[in-house]
Amino acid sequence: MFLESLEMPFMQRALIGGILVGLLSSYYGPIVVQRRLAFLGSGLAHAAFGGVALGVLLSVHPLWVAVPFTVLVALAIVWVREYSGIEPDTTIGIFFSVSMALGVIFLSMKQGYSGDAFTYLFGSILAITTTDLWITGGVAVLSLLTLPLWNRWAYATFDRSLAQADRLPVFREDSLLFVAIAVAIVVSIKVVGIVLMAAFLVLPPAAARLRARTFFEMTLLSVLIGLSSVVVGLFASYALDLPSGPVIILVQAAIFAILLPLRRRTG
Repeated sequence: MFLESLEMPFMQRALIGGILVGLLSSYYGPIVVQRRLAFLGSGLAHAAFGGVALGVLLSVHPLWVAVPFTVLVALAIVWVREYSGIEPDTTIGIFFSVSMALGVIFLSMKQGYSGDAFTYLFGSILAITTTDLWITGGVAVLSLLTLPLWNRWAYATFDRSLAQADRLPVFREDSLLFVAIAVAIVVSIKVVGIVLMAAFLVLPPAAARLRARTFFEMTLLSVLIGLSSVVVGLFASYALDLPSGPVIILVQAAIFAILLPLRRRTG
């Protein structure tokens, strides 16, 4: 049954898109979890709603507007956090609220049905188009270019003060990291939706952390969990005739629950 479903073009696109999104989210997820920025995923995903709504209002592909919109929000979060002294979760909450308010206003100005906005709000992996795949694939390739930055991001993640003392340009590195996460989130929300994006960014690395001994191992295990959960969740949702995004999240939660009693104990 599963192999037969792959003969359908929309399932092929869904599988490829899901794998790309799983790779992106699981790659950045460990840094988000280790920095205790789980709210960042939800904040930027909801910020992207403002960009999606603006794209719908302008009658252009939502991603073309949502990406630069969310990147600007991510940079604003880094700047305000750095120079205002406000706590990160408060800063994220401010931009979260403003972006959602703008999104609602933009949609209210749109004449007629705004189906695209609701697709991004709740997710629809089966609605992924060829254009979406090209955009997501391009972002995945660009993410490979961040590999040389990974060690510095990890360094600042575990000891920000020491990284600054070691003359690492932490503000610049944080800006690049938040931009990369913002872009990854925007291209991912069509799969799981804005509402569930935070879980998709947090669950695989949280599950990986239960068994990993090093941050590098945690990242690899997170990517493995992210990819496998997309494949299992996609086919399970098809077989059960359920929404794909929520099922993928439930598969990730099940993996976390299975690994929880097997967690590696530390002193």
